[in-house]
Amino acid sequence: MYKNGLFYGGCTAIVLLTHGIMLLAILLRGNYDAVQDLLPLTVAVLGLDIVYSIVLRLFYRQMTYTSDFMLLLLLNISVIFQSCFGGVGFSVKHYATCILALILCQVGFLLTRNHLWVQSKKKILYIILGVLILSILLLTGKRSMWINIGPISIQPSEFMKPVFVLLCATSIREQHEKKKVLFFYVSKETMILTAAFVVIVGLQWWCRDLGSLPTFAAAYGCALVCRLCYPKAKFSKKTVIVISVLGAALVALAIRFAPGYVQDRLSVDIWNQMEGNGYQQCKALIAIAEGGLFGKGPGCGSLYRVFASDTDIVFSTICEEWGFLVALLAILILMSMMLLPMINKPRSYFHTTMILGVVAVMIVQMGLNIFGSCNLIPFTGVTIPFISQGGSSMITSGFLAGMLKAGQSPVFRKLEQKTKKKPRRKVAAA
Repeated sequence: MYKNGLFYGGCTAIVLLTHGIMLLAILLRGNYDAVQDLLPLTVAVLGLDIVYSIVLRLFYRQMTYTSDFMLLLLLNISVIFQSCFGGVGFSVKHYATCILALILCQVGFLLTRNHLWVQSKKKILYIILGVLILSILLLTGKRSMWINIGPISIQPSEFMKPVFVLLCATSIREQHEKKKVLFFYVSKETMILTAAFVVIVGLQWWCRDLGSLPTFAAAYGCALVCRLCYPKAKFSKKTVIVISVLGAALVALAIRFAPGYVQDRLSVDIWNQMEGNGYQQCKALIAIAEGGLFGKGPGCGSLYRVFASDTDIVFSTICEEWGFLVALLAILILMSMMLLPMINKPRSYFHTTMILGVVAVMIVQMGLNIFGSCNLIPFTGVTIPFISQGGSSMITSGFLAGMLKAGQSPVFRKLEQKTKKKPRRKVAAA
């Protein structure tokens, strides 16, 4: 793709054309006072398209740029969405976090291309995970997941996601070194990873933030399947059956002994509690219905008055103002960006496991938001990657996108072993 200038230029043109059409839709159907109000948003979106395309062309040489263009396309679509909720303007904060996500995408790409290097840093990854867990316990306050520093709020649990996915992808090679314990073949690395997952589950439960728990469970589940199916590992159907039964039992116990607020969400009749526990979901469903296929128009909605309209129920807000078709298009772009690395077969088992973990996290997170907004599942309060407002979530999503790209353009280099230089012997003069 790098050598084919026309194809590269064509991708840039498609991104510019898509964003141009959306800006034209705001001009024709948007809720604004003067045409000049659209200028900051137009310059920011189209300017970022051009600048980022030039930067990719000049400074990055890789096997494919498809993920970069799709990420740029999606992020500026979200900037346009977020800048129109309740009236057309320019969401500077969201724009800044999108630029940060693009930067973190390149950082994640460079750090995870070489699986041997990541493997060598496994202990550091566990240390980082431990530090994040301690920060939640010590710095967030009483049973909270947020660290508040003045006007800035940080959610350390979001940063745990890429670290945990990388831990799931490491130590795959050790699977052919399983040892028999009782009736099962297990490896030390899998037991350590399972212990880390149990700690994360306990932390989420203690902090009463069960909404993001399925994302960690999805990453762990994919890692477990990859480890059980590792080509050189001793595969046991008995192990799979026992794990499946234990998993089902744990889910049943979790539902049975879930906290009171979770029980309420599982059993609430939202239409009978429109001013109570069902308030957000009722408003979200009404907004989707009122938006129809083509929406009320950018900035013409009313759901922006509801709490978390730009984060936890952002899908409904987009449906109300832009219509179900545009909201569905944005979701399809996100899904395409996630599935492309799976179509282009990764060249290492590490990258395969890493991609599956990243895709599992994003798909589960996206599904919880959309299905919760549509009242198909209980409301969980998680964001849609790259579309919802949020600093910690956007930074994490950007790094995860870099990991996806690394799976398409991996680098294999042998680690240089440091050898001690032998001191030279002095030769006595004759």
